[in-house]
Amino acid sequence: MVSKNDLSDWVVDALKSNNGTASILYVAKHIWKHHQKDLEGNPLFYSWQYDMRWAATALRKKGRLVAADDDRRGKWTLSE
Repeated sequence: MVSKNDLSDWVVDALKSNNGTASILYVAKHIWKHHQKDLEGNPLFYSWQYDMRWAATALRKKGRLVAADDDRRGKWTLSE
């Protein structure tokens, strides 16, 4: 069963697929395209987009994503 913690990996995969940086919309589309079947029928189905943002915050705290700032508003970027 898919859990909230899986979303961190999915966010990283989505960013890697787009050279390490992408809009939140791109990440959501990528996750839906590759994990729709995982999400359907799972309680996470109703909160996965919120949880995706939670995962990005957790990744920032771990140093895996760069901090959000005004220049990158709406973009998520992997740390080097």
